[in-house]
Amino acid sequence: MRSITVDRMDVEQLTTLARVTASEDPLVALDATVQVRKEMERVEAVLVRRARNQGATWADIAAVLGVSKQAIHKKYGGRGLFGSQK
Repeated sequence: MRSITVDRMDVEQLTTLARVTASEDPLVALDATVQVRKEMERVEAVLVRRARNQGATWADIAAVLGVSKQAIHKKYGGRGLFGSQK
C-alpha cells in the first residue's frame, strides 16, 4: 500500500493521542478525543480536496465516506477551498 502524507500531525502523534483516549482519567481522555476528532476532520478535508483536484466527483467521495452526495457537497462544496466544482 502506498504511504499517504497529510502534513501537520504525524502518524506517531495521532497514535499516541488515540492511546490517550483510553486514559483512566476521563478529562484527559476527553481532551485527547477532541484533539483526535479535530485532526481527523482536518485530514478528511485535505483528502476531499485532493480527491476533487484529481477529478473525483462528489458522488465518488460520498460513496467512500458513506454519506449522501448532498451531505458531502454541503460540508465541503460551498467553501471555495477546492478546485473545480462538479
